[in-house]
Amino acid sequence: MADLIVNGGKALAGTITPSGNKNSVLPILCASLLTDKTVTLANVPAITDVEKLVAFLQEQGSRISWERPAGTMTLDHRGFEPGRMKGELPSGMRSAVLLFAPLLRRMKRLCIPVNADGCSLGIRELDPHLEILACLGARLERGREVVLRLPRRFRGARHWPDYMSVTATENFVMAAVLAEGTSTLINAASEPHVQELCHALVAMGARIEGIGTSQLTVEGVERLGGAQLTISTDHHEVVTFLALGAITGGEVRVRHSVPQHFDLMARAFGKLGVKVTHEGTTAVVAARQRLEVEAPFTRNLLPKIEAAPWPYFPVDLLPCMLALAVRAKGAMQFWNKVYEGGFTWMPELAKLGAHVVVSDPHRVIVFGDRPLRPTTVDAPYIIRAAVGLYMVAASIPGRSVVKNADTIRRAHPRFVENLRSLGADVEWR
Repeated sequence: MADLIVNGGKALAGTITPSGNKNSVLPILCASLLTDKTVTLANVPAITDVEKLVAFLQEQGSRISWERPAGTMTLDHRGFEPGRMKGELPSGMRSAVLLFAPLLRRMKRLCIPVNADGCSLGIRELDPHLEILACLGARLERGREVVLRLPRRFRGARHWPDYMSVTATENFVMAAVLAEGTSTLINAASEPHVQELCHALVAMGARIEGIGTSQLTVEGVERLGGAQLTISTDHHEVVTFLALGAITGGEVRVRHSVPQHFDLMARAFGKLGVKVTHEGTTAVVAARQRLEVEAPFTRNLLPKIEAAPWPYFPVDLLPCMLALAVRAKGAMQFWNKVYEGGFTWMPELAKLGAHVVVSDPHRVIVFGDRPLRPTTVDAPYIIRAAVGLYMVAASIPGRSVVKNADTIRRAHPRFVENLRSLGADVEWR
């Protein structure tokens, strides 16, 4: 595990280019297993989850050429040999669930451990994935492991899950595109990375209607072809560096932003006194903005930022807004409607001097603009919680340490390099 050594109190300023979207590239890599034709990807981020997935595929015989500095990757799965697999999926990455449909389609039999882990946000159910695969024709056998069998092809079906799940929606789409007949998913997730996976599959020859909505209709095809695809910019990283500029008082510009996805995120910034503008596709946060919670018209209610499945404010970005609130004048409520473990790191934030009241596992109230102090904190295995702790530490003059912060590398391949280019005094230890 690696620690971040932070010498804070310096205004970050400058321009960066964000990496490709982690949440797009991982399902697209898995979806490439659905064809034996060549798939070429551009703007691939060199993050740990991609490294693990590529190593896993190569172990099974896939030929993968990855030019990391250029961010290009070519995948050829004609040599994939199911017999090489020893029954173990890549460890330490929750996104391994995205292999369920593609592997089952290739191997016809798949053993799944029932304790698949990821970050520490809370309980992550396997049930939605297994229900979808069973609905589309897989046979399930319960035991110490769940054994999935697929006698022939997936078959088309209609499914309405309990809630919108990004990875379950992606598994549904990857199973349905090569299914016999038409499949419909009601209550589908519609996040930008779900849309990007769907568009990638369409480029490979899939037939999908309703992309970007809560209902997807997929007409199965016999086979998929190859494609040349470019991974989109990670809007999470765009927001992260804009928030870092705001909390340290500097002007930060982020190239290749996605303005069409930014309306609600810009409003969340605005509730904390931060104005975000766009110059073409470059997002900008100006220097020396006054962090102050915007008073609501309904004065007897606390202002709040609610995070839930898209098109709500993205739950993964809540820690960045929470860190800003620590510095903002006023009180703000944060409501994480997805994960019951999303606020377990509040005691670490309190070590820095933050005043936070935990209302329940899903809601906290931040009382901002209180005296802060540099110190040592322990980051949880939650990517942007570690980033949130770094943000607050970076705003405090003096030396702080964010321990076990290397989970950040799961989403930000050049985190420290980008920070240094903006004038930060920070290093890995």
